[in-house]
Amino acid sequence: MAHITTTHGTLSQAPRSLPKLSSQDEEGGAGHGFGGGPQHFEPIPHDHDFCERVVINVSGLRFETQLRTLNQFPDTLLGDPARRLRYFDPLRNEYFFDRSRPSFDAILYYYQSGGRLRRPVNVPLDVFSEEIKFYELGDQAINKFREDEGFIKEEERPLPDNEKQRKVWLLFEYPESSQAARVVAIISVFVILLSIVIFCLETLPEFKHYKVFNTTTNGTKIEEDEVPDITDPFFLIETLCIIWFTFELTVRFLACPNKLNFCRDVMNVIDIIAIIPYFITLATVVAEEEDTLNLPKAPVSPQV
Repeated sequence: MAHITTTHGTLSQAPRSLPKLSSQDEEGGAGHGFGGGPQHFEPIPHDHDFCERVVINVSGLRFETQLRTLNQFPDTLLGDPARRLRYFDPLRNEYFFDRSRPSFDAILYYYQSGGRLRRPVNVPLDVFSEEIKFYELGDQAINKFREDEGFIKEEERPLPDNEKQRKVWLLFEYPESSQAARVVAIISVFVILLSIVIFCLETLPEFKHYKVFNTTTNGTKIEEDEVPDITDPFFLIETLCIIWFTFELTVRFLACPNKLNFCRDVMNVIDIIAIIPYFITLATVVAEEEDTLNLPKAPVSPQV
């Protein structure tokens, strides 16, 4: 029995397994003992590849584990031999990673425990998230980690299948998707604020329009003109705002992945309700203008 000396004392090495006799030797009886004729032995298979130890150096701190531990997750960086080969140092016969040392305790425990991931208390949340992404533990591990940390799970955003339709939908619906989408969102906010300001200014007496009616030979009647003039600056600005709202609503409807859900959305219903009064007012203005043009002109009497 051999002994291995370590820093903690002397350990006894397990005795080697005796070779297994073949069936021919077993049938031969005592005439073919160990001192007799030639013996036939069958080698004992050993899983050396899976029991091979691996040294992982993380910023100067060395960790040891077995290949079979890492091979449990072949889709990760450490579990895939081809991917982790980029970090192998043949001179030191180890894998070197210039990463966070406190985080790697939890990363290695993920392999040893079969998929349990816990963030060390001394590691910031953002640092540990980057380590999970670097070691490519996968979306499932990231989602489980975020759930354990108390993050609210984001709802999946359905996107159109058509590529052009998807780009338009992201442009008008998700400002964070691109710089152009942010510009569109800024324009929408500016138009909304402008529309609110115009609505407030129209209520001031200084900007109201009045009609004068001759009720008697010596008196007149003044009433507020509820139908705006088509050349009124406020009406023109409001028209431009409504054009933008209508354009945006139409484009979003055409590009949305689900038309039924779009119509059920409360915000979209409010947008439609906010636009309808303008078109009613516009129809009234146009009708009044046509009535004014169709009025018969009084004949002009010649001056004597």
